[in-house]
Amino acid sequence: MRVSTSSKSLGSNPRNSVKVWIQTLLLLTGLLSLFRKQLLQCLTSNSAVVFSESKKKNVIFFVTDGMGPASLSLARSFRQYTENLPIDDTLTLDKNFIGSSRTRSSSSLITDSAAGATAFSCALKSYNGAIGVDPDKNPCGTILEGAKLEGYLTGLVVTTRITDATPAAFSAHADYRFQEDLIALHQLGKYPLGRTVDLLIGGGRTHFYPPHADKKYGSHGSREDGRNLIQEAQEDGWQYVGSRQEFDQLQGGNNVSLPLLALLADYDIPFDIDRKDDEYPSLAEEAMTAINALTIASQDSDKGFFLMIEGSRIDHAGHLNDPAAQAREVLAFDRAFKAVKEYVEKSDIDTILISTSDHETGGLAVGRQVTTQYPEYIWFPRILDRAQHSGEYLTKKLLAFRDQGEGCERSFIKHELFEKGLAIKEYTEDDVDAVVSTDDPGRIQDKLNDMVSVRAEIGWSTHGHTAVDVNIYAYANRKDTWDTLLDKLQGNHENIEIGQFMADHLGLNLAEVTEKVRDTKHSPEPAEASTATAQGFDEYYHRISP
Repeated sequence: MRVSTSSKSLGSNPRNSVKVWIQTLLLLTGLLSLFRKQLLQCLTSNSAVVFSESKKKNVIFFVTDGMGPASLSLARSFRQYTENLPIDDTLTLDKNFIGSSRTRSSSSLITDSAAGATAFSCALKSYNGAIGVDPDKNPCGTILEGAKLEGYLTGLVVTTRITDATPAAFSAHADYRFQEDLIALHQLGKYPLGRTVDLLIGGGRTHFYPPHADKKYGSHGSREDGRNLIQEAQEDGWQYVGSRQEFDQLQGGNNVSLPLLALLADYDIPFDIDRKDDEYPSLAEEAMTAINALTIASQDSDKGFFLMIEGSRIDHAGHLNDPAAQAREVLAFDRAFKAVKEYVEKSDIDTILISTSDHETGGLAVGRQVTTQYPEYIWFPRILDRAQHSGEYLTKKLLAFRDQGEGCERSFIKHELFEKGLAIKEYTEDDVDAVVSTDDPGRIQDKLNDMVSVRAEIGWSTHGHTAVDVNIYAYANRKDTWDTLLDKLQGNHENIEIGQFMADHLGLNLAEVTEKVRDTKHSPEPAEASTATAQGFDEYYHRISP
């Protein structure tokens, strides 16, 4: 039966008129309900924004160097205690957990940071110590290089030396991670591909200038070839930033002229527990400055950017078995991840965040009852909260006191290190003797950090790395991208799968990039090569930088 909606038919048959209006109303109600349901699904599916048809993409890859699952538990409970939060309060990372990663290298069941980062950057397994090279020591094309060749902007943000293993594996090629002078050259474009990095923010100034350079660059230069790469970079058009004051002049990324070289410390940026805000920016500040700069610079391009952000010093706290430093490093990273995620949620550019670790460091155990008596199931966040400084900071303070050669060392150790630095009031003369009796910075740190760990009931199994699987966290602001990401990375995966996913997402052919970097100088000089062994790659444990 045909329903007429003309004024004549409606007027001549009121009953039909009412029927038609009811049918129309029901149809409209159904359509509105369906639209509302689809809209709600879009808005609540991982908070994804799916309205942009732009094919432009950004990839932001986070590395929590040395952070295992126990580190999250430690930091979460520490934060709940210090901020008086309920037991169901979680970190931003917790809310974005999607799976776990297996971490072995080609040479060992326990990877180092170099092989771990090369697994991400080249999507292949290599040997411990390898920087952007395969198991046969042939350079392998990296995601960062491939992205740059495809027209993307690129950046690296860290809190350790910018020439350290993780950033190096994305931006350089070296047989061994200790070749940091060579790595610095590659990062500034002094290799076959030319400049592939648009933005470098971190520490590690020491490998960019020689020992006797002008003091305006610093006082701890260590380049052995005598070259001043900072000066060379400026001559090549890099914007250089060497202090907190100059970093602030970047105005959060709004006053950046790419390429940017920001070397904010001669060695590593201090642990967050020791960091003075007026001297060093936080990881969150570094990250958002980089993102804003890259966003502005790519706004008129049909390509976005690739950015690697590393929570570098979580690893160092693990090597040193320093729980007070570790908890704060994880929280500093979580704040950075939160800030970046909030940026991505508001962006109309297809953007993914992936965060994972290269390995776990320290064999952290959140619980330490090792006596023959039945254990108490407890640990004490308040002990970590009371500690004012890291063992590293206090060791440097003691070494400086010894250099002055004045005053009573035992009294200094008791009052400045134990009572003020660690907030430990109950200690023995044997504790003091253990510090007085050694000149080894590593042993001093061991003692100070163990005093905190024992009292907090925190355990450690090693000063090195472990083979434990590490977590994967992720977020995407488009539903189709999010669905693909989950399909590829949800659950348990090899670390190289993360690198391959990022390469595929950006449409990169790493094999072609590998051909282009084949002739890169990557081997150490003969004198250097003679010292290259599997040992000593994580030399940080016994090193105290000035």
